[in-house]
Amino acid sequence: MAGDTEKLLDPSKRVFINNVDKYTSKYIAEFLSSRVAGASQLEDEEEIEPSPNITFQIVGTVSCKTKEKSSFAVEEYTNVTREELFRHLMKSDVIVYNIYNENADQIEEATWAVSALHKDIDAFPGPKMFILISSVMTWALIKTLDPGVTEVSFTEEDYRRRKAHHNFKTHIALEKLVVKLGKTNQSRFSTYVVASGLQYGMGEQAFHFFFKTSWLGEEPEVPIFGDGSNVIPAVHICDLAGIVQNVIERNPKLPYFLAVDESQNTIGDIISAIASVLGPGKTKNVPKEDVYLTEELTQAEIDHLLINLRMEATFFTDNFRINWVSKKGIVENIDQVVEEYKLTRGLLPVRICVLGPPAVGKSTVAEKICKHYKLHHVKVKETIAETLANLESRVSTEESNEDDESQELLETLKMNMEENKGWLDESYVIQILKDKLKTKPCRSQGFVLDGFPKTYEQAKELFAEDKATDERLNVSIIPEFVFTLDATDEFLKERVLNLPESEVHETSYAFNRFLPRLAAFRKNCSEDEIVLNYFDELEIHNENIEIFPDDSENVLVMEKVLERVGKVRNYGPTLKHLEEERRQAEIRLREEEEARQAEDKRREEEEEEHRAQCWEEWNRCLHDVKQQEEELLMREEEFARQYLMDTVMPVLSQGLNELCRIRPDDALDFLAEYLLSNDPEMD
Repeated sequence: MAGDTEKLLDPSKRVFINNVDKYTSKYIAEFLSSRVAGASQLEDEEEIEPSPNITFQIVGTVSCKTKEKSSFAVEEYTNVTREELFRHLMKSDVIVYNIYNENADQIEEATWAVSALHKDIDAFPGPKMFILISSVMTWALIKTLDPGVTEVSFTEEDYRRRKAHHNFKTHIALEKLVVKLGKTNQSRFSTYVVASGLQYGMGEQAFHFFFKTSWLGEEPEVPIFGDGSNVIPAVHICDLAGIVQNVIERNPKLPYFLAVDESQNTIGDIISAIASVLGPGKTKNVPKEDVYLTEELTQAEIDHLLINLRMEATFFTDNFRINWVSKKGIVENIDQVVEEYKLTRGLLPVRICVLGPPAVGKSTVAEKICKHYKLHHVKVKETIAETLANLESRVSTEESNEDDESQELLETLKMNMEENKGWLDESYVIQILKDKLKTKPCRSQGFVLDGFPKTYEQAKELFAEDKATDERLNVSIIPEFVFTLDATDEFLKERVLNLPESEVHETSYAFNRFLPRLAAFRKNCSEDEIVLNYFDELEIHNENIEIFPDDSENVLVMEKVLERVGKVRNYGPTLKHLEEERRQAEIRLREEEEARQAEDKRREEEEEEHRAQCWEEWNRCLHDVKQQEEELLMREEEFARQYLMDTVMPVLSQGLNELCRIRPDDALDFLAEYLLSNDPEMD
């Protein structure tokens, strides 16, 4: 080992990492910030005592400005210029550039950074190290030396023969540049390339699609794209960080490393393991081309999922002692990886029990809780029906009738129901509900147990580990929240009386059945060992919620439930749900627009009709006014004519006759003199 590594560098390290807010860089940064510098070598040199106060100091860029600074980085830079970035790089002892799943901008920036640093080696205040986190996709098209042998595992010794996937040409070009620049002056500027396998752990990356699909349980089978036989080189994100730590501290001579675990898992193996632990347990092979229809996967992630490559990281196995988190791979450590996934994503089950008298609205409230928190609604009647249907389906699909256990259970349940007029004995009901609560969906997302258990003994048997040892509790199915809905008997009776006849006929809400049920519930609540006492003994304290007549939509009830339970611990809406919501929103907007246009058209027609009526009225009024004016004018003309005929025309006619007879030279003066001298008013 001494021949391949040099002595430990100064343990006080300032490490620059790009995009410390993204998956790969974030977890490498978190890992290093929690480690004592030099700790990896101290496993081999136990006589050296590390100083607990000397740790890696993490600085780096972030892809976007956030309100809160990360807890692991002492400095974060956003939107820095090249000059500012270079100053930060010069202050750092180690520069880590992650281009594993980054865009072209980060590849171009990393190319500039390593070139600029190499150009200014003489100005370094001390030795510097540059580590490039790349991808095994730069090996995707490598060929074996012997064409007849296909199942060969490639190692670091083959890195000069690697051939990149066509989408990773810029990655391999940068890898070659980093290796080349590190050969100039290794004592002042050492450079390394770490080719990472497909990363998993701590929330996942490309595998997240399969984890999420399994967790949600909305698909009966988890898809495997293609035949699932392609081998995926993979590495746990913490093991990748451990490899980076070893490179920093040991300063090895080899410039190129593989970061992959020891597994040779196929994509089919990995997806089957995820589905079996987290989801329905079933997978289906779909055409490889279908992967391109999956909106949640990026092109780079798709390329990684379709790779077929066997690799071994022999250098670290032979020379370094890494505290592997998942040395044997994701399939071997699937339980641990799933727990990390749940904790990192905050995917914790919510288990709720809703109790209360008949007709208080337990199922309605439970349905609302399930919708808000994305939980499974567990109702006694529906669960029994579902169990019987599953048993019948299982038995009918067994051609040789080999499923004797299912056949026997089905016959037992049916016989018991016949003996009890369609009802099952309590012991069978409890076992069926227990099996339901133990299913993966209920244990993963959680459930709302609707109206059961009703008694102390039922609760004791339901939540026991098994029948034989009912003193041991099955903590994975015990509710963490218990809500009791309550209302006055008068309110409950009134609600039942107001139910439609179709909902009441031959059901437990028929009044002659409802009253005995209500009386039995009140009686049970007055006994010493009631179901709420069972939960109190477990320190699960009930919250009593009163139902009021004016809260018909249970708004006040849900406010109290949400306040007690807290925030959602499940995924937000999926892309499918978001698409459906978007489609529904578009339909609503279209309907609203059509309604608005129809209303505008109606108003326009009304206004047009009103304008026409006003115009008609105006024309009618105008016609009346003109007619009145004409009549008035005619009357005035008649009056003037009559006046002239009575007063002027007789004298004027005489004057004209006299004028014609005499024919004076000045006719007008003569006529004027005549009228003046013959005016009757002058007499």
